[in-house]
Amino acid sequence: MVDDAGAAVGLGIGGRGSLRGGFSSGIRGRSNGRGRAPGRGQGRGARGGKAEDKEWIPVTKLGHLAKDMKIKSLEEIYLFSLPIKESEITDFLGASLKDEVLKIMPVEKQTRAGPQTRFRAFVAMGDYNRHVGLLSVRQGYWGNKIRKPHTVLCKVTGHCGSVLVHLIPAPRGTGIVSAPVPKKLLMMAGIDDCYTSAGAATFGAISKTYSYLTPDLWKETVFTKSPY
Repeated sequence: MVDDAGAAVGLGIGGRGSLRGGFSSGIRGRSNGRGRAPGRGQGRGARGGKAEDKEWIPVTKLGHLAKDMKIKSLEEIYLFSLPIKESEITDFLGASLKDEVLKIMPVEKQTRAGPQTRFRAFVAMGDYNRHVGLLSVRQGYWGNKIRKPHTVLCKVTGHCGSVLVHLIPAPRGTGIVSAPVPKKLLMMAGIDDCYTSAGAATFGAISKTYSYLTPDLWKETVFTKSPY
């Protein structure tokens, strides 16, 4: 009886040791250790830095059309109001986009552990050729239509809250008459000459250059006879 009890006690101690030490098979499956658990090890293996080198495989119909070069610009997507559900589409069609940091400002927040400092950055993006951010910008002329368009198409106004921004066409050679920050945004949009009265909503004013359906954008409608 003593031997049986000792054996039972020995098994109990061995069982606990196997669960905590992880040298035997164990009952709860902890023999591989915490770092070698199949769920955690395999889950982190797919997060390597080589994922960016993989070829883009589109999953939406719009992505397939863009990769096959059946859609060659962002304007074609905006023309039919198609939703962009893959970020790789803009990277593929807007490969010439460049960004520039306009301002970096610290933001402090008081917590129980003490002050917490974060940084907020304002970044402008464009390709210096009729694109700023993900918007298309319409360019125009002042006076004669000679050479390439150089200014905004017409007078446009954008507002953000209580701030209004006015963009006025200017003659060739005038330059961008604006504050430093809106000037960078207009330069990224590909505008060379413009009079401005901007406070904080230059982005909204530029986006309205395509909000007017002028006669030069009208398409001729060919009417056909009804089959009935």
